[in-house]
This record gives sequence, C-alpha cells and structure tokens, in this order.
Amino acid sequence: MTTSAVAKRDVSRPEFIALIASLMALNALAIDVMLPALPNMAEALSVASENEAQLVLGTYMLGFGAAQLLFGPLADRFGRRPPLLVGMVIYITAAALAVVAPNFGTLLAMRFVQGLGAASTRVIAVSAVRDKFGGRAMAEVMSLVFMVFMIVPVVAPSVGQLLLAAGHWQWIFLFMAGLAVVIFVWVFLRLPETLAPENRRKLRLGTVIEGFRLVFSNVSAMSYGLGGAFIFGALFGFISTSQQIYVGIYETGALFPIYFAAGAGIMSVSSYTNSIMVRKIGMRRLAHGALLCFITFSLLWLVLAMTLDVPLWMFFTLVSAAMFMFGWTAPNMNALAMEPLGNVAGTASSVFGFIQTAGGALLGTYIGQQFDGTLVPVAAGYFILGLTTLMLVLIAEKGRLFGVGDAYKSAA
Repeated sequence: MTTSAVAKRDVSRPEFIALIASLMALNALAIDVMLPALPNMAEALSVASENEAQLVLGTYMLGFGAAQLLFGPLADRFGRRPPLLVGMVIYITAAALAVVAPNFGTLLAMRFVQGLGAASTRVIAVSAVRDKFGGRAMAEVMSLVFMVFMIVPVVAPSVGQLLLAAGHWQWIFLFMAGLAVVIFVWVFLRLPETLAPENRRKLRLGTVIEGFRLVFSNVSAMSYGLGGAFIFGALFGFISTSQQIYVGIYETGALFPIYFAAGAGIMSVSSYTNSIMVRKIGMRRLAHGALLCFITFSLLWLVLAMTLDVPLWMFFTLVSAAMFMFGWTAPNMNALAMEPLGNVAGTASSVFGFIQTAGGALLGTYIGQQFDGTLVPVAAGYFILGLTTLMLVLIAEKGRLFGVGDAYKSAA
C-alpha cells in the first residue's frame, strides 16, 4: 500500500490545521524542552561554559535550516508525504541516539542530524498550507497554526523540568522521540497529499535551478523572506539566553518555566488575534504596524538596559510587548513571501525556511554568545535586527508602508 493511498480521504479544516501545527511544533519542542536541561548537560558532559551549552540549540537549527534546500525540490517532485515521512524517521532516530551520546561532540552531531530530519516538517507544513490556501486565507491559517504551535513553548520548559526532576536529561530526548512517533502515525494515516500530480516538477538539474531562479528573482518575496530571518534571529537570541536571564540575572529558579510559558502564551494570543483581524485589515497593514511597534519597544528596552538595572516586572513587560508584535509580524510576512510563488511552493518554502532558520540561528547564536550577564546584548539584537527587517520591508514595498502592493491587490 502506498503512502498516498493511506490518507486519500480529505481531512476537516480543523484537523488539517492541527496536523500542520503538530508538525511545526516538533521543532519548537526540540528547542524549548531543552532549556531547563542546559546546565545539567553542561555539567554531565564537561562543557566549559553555559554559553557553550547553547550550541545544543544552535547546531539543531543549523541542520534544520540547511536540509530545507533539499526537501523543497523533493517535495515538488515526489509530493508532500514521502519526503515528510522520511524526514520524520531521521528526526526520531537522531533523538533516540542522542540518549546514548558519550560526549558533547557526539550530542551536537545528533542534534544536527535531528535538525536535518526536522527540516522536512517545516517545508511540507508551509507547502501544504500554500497548496490549499492563498492570500489572506493563507495568512489566517498560518496564524491559527502558529497559535497552536506556540502552545509548545508554553508547556515545553515545564515538561523538561518535570523530566529532569523524575530522571536524567536523557529522558528529554526519549520524550521527543516518543512524541514524534505518535505524530508520525497520525500523519501517515490522516494527512492527505496536497500537491496535485499535474503540478509536480521534474527532478532535473535544470528544473531545480529554474525553481530556485523563480524564487530568488522575486524581489518582494525575497525581501519578506530575508526579513523573517532577521526578526527570527532576534527571537532566537532571546530564547538562547532566556535561562541565563531569568535564572542568572533575576534568580527566578524553578519559576523560570512559568515566566517562559507566559511569554509564549502571549505570542499565541497574538497569533489568534491576527487570524481574526487579517481578513479585515490585511497582511501588510498588520505586519508593518506590528514591526514598527516591535522596533519601538526594543529601543525602549535597550535604552533602559543601558541606563539602569531593569527590574523583573519591567523586563517582562517590554519583552512581552515585543513578543506580541512578533505574533502579528511573522505569520503575515511568511504569507507575503509565499503568496506569489504558489507554482513552486515546495522550493519557495525550502528557500525561505533555510534563510530564516539557518540565518536566524546564526544571528541568534551570535547574540547569545555575546551575553555578558546584562540585558544589553539581547536588547541591542532586538533593536538592530528589527531595523534591518524594516529596511527589507521598504525594499519589498518600494518605500511604501501600509499599502496593498501592486502584486497582491486581490489577496493582501
């Protein structure tokens, strides 16, 4: 029995969104569930510093970003399901092997391979949504996916804390592998093939190159895709240092997962409100306004961090405000990047996924490595990368903000 024959019945819209969100949530889980365990892994594997322990996150993201360039053309040639199922097997296997990693180098290698497999989930998730939806409808669905996806950061650190309390840090990898197996079975049985046979592209060098040319030559789409990398880099810089900030600076101890979950919950609420507002207001107006607010909050945070000892309540308020704006910015920018490239959705998803995850991981890792016991490096990262994103948006829109754009008047 072929994989396409197993799930030939159409799923309902809520189940489809839940399936896509679960696939993307595997990536959030692979990052956020690790946060409470970073000091434990550093001690167990004789890692020199907590900053070096952050590489457990960075290497995963590099593998996750790099492999997307491969899975995109494969998804456009063979359909969405086969590459996804292969990638999930790689993810599960690497997570299981990380349990027996004898040293830090081997653990990092397994995390990189785990990221390689996870790349399939991101590429296929975005491609499948683009196959079924376009314009503001796609932005609405992506917002709902992102809302469900953000439930993982709400609970993942607490789950990691519980697993540590019950056993060793290796249990976290067993948990990741086990949950991925459950989602694999669900996907195998229920996720339909969304790429029509007539839309499949031949896997020839010339065809692949032409697909990449179509993506890279679209200035507006590439600008929004690159903007997503910079805005994600700011977020990843905070995620990388969140344990050091909350526990090291503010001494929250066991309350760290609660603070982290609260911030993620705010982003989830933001994504939900975006799904309601985007059909009435439009992707551009929401994304542009939110980006300007993001930059403003980041500048205020940076100035305060450089001039006084920011109390916990003030820090949490500023970060939460910026995170809320992220929930309005990211889904709409992704939809704007994908909108004109429906005929090469797999390749486009892979290019933007690579740019945003690998580029964002490098930027976020650099910010994390600058952590000096203060809030300044992370706040500066938010502000500088936010400004860079604004410049790219202006390039995409030819210097105009809050419009509907020449290429999207019917959809945006």
